[in-house]
Amino acid sequence: MKKVELFGTGCRTCAVTEKMIRDKAAALGVQIELVKVDDPAEIVSRGVISIPAVMVEGTFVHKGGLPSGRDIETWLA
Repeated sequence: MKKVELFGTGCRTCAVTEKMIRDKAAALGVQIELVKVDDPAEIVSRGVISIPAVMVEGTFVHKGGLPSGRDIETWLA
């Protein structure tokens, strides 16, 4: 199971990113633990300036804007 952390405050782009990650994981048959980090103080303390940001297994893979489906496949591979 891959640990995926999604940093965001609930904006539309953050919600779409969450759905994309969940849908792509299901399509690929990859089990994930998706942890949403929405506390602004924690987001900043973790070094995130642009949201949504995504961390997979302790490594930031995305910061700011909507990721592509291909990017998500790469993260979950």
